[in-house]
Amino acid sequence: MKLIQCIKYGLGVAAIATLTWSCEDPNETFEPTNPNLSSDNVLGTIESSARLLNGTERQLALTMNEIVAPMEIATDNYENTQTFFNQFLDDLAIDPTDRDIEEIQYSIARLRELASAGINDIVPADEGSTDEQLAGFYMLRGVAYLLGGELFTTLPGEPMGPALPATDHLNAAIADFSAAMDLGSNQYSEGALIGRARAYYRLGNKSAAVADATLAIANTPAYVYFARYDGVQGPGNVMQDALWDRGSFDDLQPLPTMDFLDPKYNGATPNVEVNIPLLKIEEAHLILAEAALSDGSLDDAKQIMKNIVGLVATRPVDTFNDGVEGRTQDFPGSRPDNSSIMVAAGPDLPLMSGLVIDRGAEDVTIPTVSGTHYTEDEIDAIDDIDFAYESLYRMRQEIFFAEGRRVTDLGIRLVVSLTEKVGNPNITDADLEPTIPSWLEPIKAEFDAFTYDTGAETATVTNNLNRLISENRGSDLIAPFE
Repeated sequence: MKLIQCIKYGLGVAAIATLTWSCEDPNETFEPTNPNLSSDNVLGTIESSARLLNGTERQLALTMNEIVAPMEIATDNYENTQTFFNQFLDDLAIDPTDRDIEEIQYSIARLRELASAGINDIVPADEGSTDEQLAGFYMLRGVAYLLGGELFTTLPGEPMGPALPATDHLNAAIADFSAAMDLGSNQYSEGALIGRARAYYRLGNKSAAVADATLAIANTPAYVYFARYDGVQGPGNVMQDALWDRGSFDDLQPLPTMDFLDPKYNGATPNVEVNIPLLKIEEAHLILAEAALSDGSLDDAKQIMKNIVGLVATRPVDTFNDGVEGRTQDFPGSRPDNSSIMVAAGPDLPLMSGLVIDRGAEDVTIPTVSGTHYTEDEIDAIDDIDFAYESLYRMRQEIFFAEGRRVTDLGIRLVVSLTEKVGNPNITDADLEPTIPSWLEPIKAEFDAFTYDTGAETATVTNNLNRLISENRGSDLIAPFE
């Protein structure tokens, strides 16, 4: 049994906590070149499960680094106003040669394979391992499958394997989340319950998703599991680099409707890298609200949405000075940058205050887990199912802002990397084709468009993508319960 392998899947170098190793040409041998890092030197050693679990959680943080910034750029959440980050996804140019897409694929694979090593090799050989550690490996492998199923049209599920449809990855995630939950109550099994609800939701299994969401709310009403970062030893949060650490470069700028949520990750405190929420209880409430809407129960959905407003109000915020940004870019005054500006989320929607905040001398206060502009009064004013769907998906957009989730809600799916196809004979040309809904295709280069009248102090979003979700919710690509 070989634990330490170079897998011809782009895995390259894996790590157990801070240990690293290199391998010879995988076409010649799978034996490690360093004799001190053979399988016998790792299996059964003291705290080997704990160390690999730490390393797998580190890989989760690296995986989210690869996912979040490119996926936010690909949607109406952020526009890339510089060239330091992906230059193509703002126009939704999803190409198998894109290095960012390749790194998303391989980072998910690394996460999956590290967790599998924990399940199959490390834990069985470690007499000191615990059920909680095993649950952690199952939960993290479930996350890898979940991310693959949410983000890709097809994707290999094993090294050199065929590209499997998203449904296969989501079902694999459900199996791993279930295995984690069978190991008792702990932080990982609690996250696995929310992850399983999320996978059932994406598969359109309403009854199972509702059952898990209801149980999660009862069990852990404030739960959040983070991808964790370290400002001293690393890794750092790449999305924080884009939103804060590069200062006045202003690499990524939010749509005016999302201004009050940016920057979700900031480095105002020295040597602090802000964690990215990965699994949080808001997911469960949003599932219940959408299930109620799909049942035609508008009043029930509105009450759940008001419950979400109450939950979000309990989440932490961070107050700091963001004066260095100023929304000026290369063209001063080109973006809304003060609280006097009224914003409309679409050409036919009313102007609203409070969506753009001042970024001068005064401090700003920004949600770090979840935020929403909605109030109970605004939810009470929703008077039909169509607008309720539009509002719910805008709420999802706000709550999952800067977490890489929006692209999946829009029905967009990525492609298998060309590098994978070159090295894997099981990959077909069809696996290199992205999924872009037909109603998005004509406007894919205009997701971030808005008009800004500096004299009238108004900004209006050009394309209301949440309206498009509502109007097209019968498609298999979006709104899974319809």
